[in-house]
Amino acid sequence: MDEQIHKYGKWALVAGAAEGIGEAFSRRLAAKGMNLLMVDHNEPALHRLADELEKKYNIKVANIYLDLAQLNAPEILIKEIREKECRLLVYVAAFSRIDWFLNNTADDLERYTDVNLRTPLHLFHLFSKDLVDAKQPGGIIIMSSLAGMWGTRLAIPYGSTKAFNLILAESLFYELKPHGIDVLACVAGATSTPAYHASNPKYRMIKPKIQKPEEVAAFALKHLGRKAVAVSGFMNRMTVFVFQRILPRRWAAGIFNWMMKRMYMG
Repeated sequence: MDEQIHKYGKWALVAGAAEGIGEAFSRRLAAKGMNLLMVDHNEPALHRLADELEKKYNIKVANIYLDLAQLNAPEILIKEIREKECRLLVYVAAFSRIDWFLNNTADDLERYTDVNLRTPLHLFHLFSKDLVDAKQPGGIIIMSSLAGMWGTRLAIPYGSTKAFNLILAESLFYELKPHGIDVLACVAGATSTPAYHASNPKYRMIKPKIQKPEEVAAFALKHLGRKAVAVSGFMNRMTVFVFQRILPRRWAAGIFNWMMKRMYMG
């Protein structure tokens, strides 16, 4: 039996399961033999992937077509989690746009708050409380980003929410570890996902190392239970080391802002 199935049980929930890094998590967990609660608002992509994984790996998949900005999204998800006795939760879903802060509407800002902050915060609270009350082990992975480590123009709401996700996971790692619950913030850099390509970055002399979603998912699952925060990709880890340990924060933020200007402002 796979080690993570032995530890976390036979069901995993993936929020943002149908595309990009979420799809990679779904595929990797299915390959382990885990049954899946697949959550996404892209219904056609969700059903296509679910059908493929069920047939290929002979697992059970429950599709949950849901907009994670809904106020009752945590309650909807925890009901499904309880029914399946699911003990592994992977939250990949995020609202992301490259734009000037003042170009965001009030609805945009609410969506950043709902999808990236409110829903995972309440869901993790319900999920971990159930596990502690039942004295059962479990696991939580939430995706963070290099954009959440330094403040940069053009990604202000997104980067701010990713910083929140990182601190949330790091804090929960220490508080929930005594209860047998593993928590990880996986920090990703540029990754070949539909959302990243849709932002239409322009490269000049300096081009970031773009990871494959499969690499990020594999890395996160490998480090769950070992670290509170894990940065995916060797070059990303080197960047974090240099920019956090060697350069003053003002210089590091200045370089990242210069890079964002070159990539998105010409």
